[in-house]
Amino acid sequence: MIEFKNVCKTYDNNVMALKNVDVKIEKGEFVFLVGPSGAGKSTFIKMLLKEVDPTSGTLEVNGVDLVSIKRNQVPYYRRKIGMVFQDFRLIPGLNVYENVAFAMRVVEASPKEVRKRVPLVLAMVGLSDKNKMFPNELSGGEQQRVSLARAIVNNPAILIADEPTGNLDPETARGIMETLDDINRAGTTVVMATHAKEIVDYMQKRVIAMEQGEISRDEERGSYGYED
Repeated sequence: MIEFKNVCKTYDNNVMALKNVDVKIEKGEFVFLVGPSGAGKSTFIKMLLKEVDPTSGTLEVNGVDLVSIKRNQVPYYRRKIGMVFQDFRLIPGLNVYENVAFAMRVVEASPKEVRKRVPLVLAMVGLSDKNKMFPNELSGGEQQRVSLARAIVNNPAILIADEPTGNLDPETARGIMETLDDINRAGTTVVMATHAKEIVDYMQKRVIAMEQGEISRDEERGSYGYED
């Protein structure tokens, strides 16, 4: 599903963000990306989204060569990737249903498809009874569930989560992780960048640790392993 081969990234200020990264993530895996601030996690994620390009090396995601892909094909590539952020990024003027439906309308899904799919996804994240509420009427955990629903409504092959529990209390965060686990069990590959030691240790998933742009550790059932 994801393969970095000897990937390096040097920014214009001569900062080397990634150094000879070799990583393979199989279809259906759940992977935590951990490491101290500045370790290269953000660059790793931006590469998956085709927001930055490798300086050298090769990167293939879901059968697409991200080094040689044409610029006009990038929006179609991104349709197969769901993204969840720490700060939710919901549209304030749209209710829960409309926020999730918006993601389908962007990819030109038919009204019939929207009416069928959105309620299913809202049920999956436990928000069927909140579909007419607006973001400012929801708790942080509920807003993140809307964000999750929006990220998976188009059946992405990969879900990338960047600190999705960073603004949530521990109990709410665990609920979000259980939902992410359900999404993964349904077949979606999940890559989650996080500083949440308790969550990583609790979930017992594969852990890829980064330090100074390099992969320092890759464990099938790993722990967080850092003192922040």
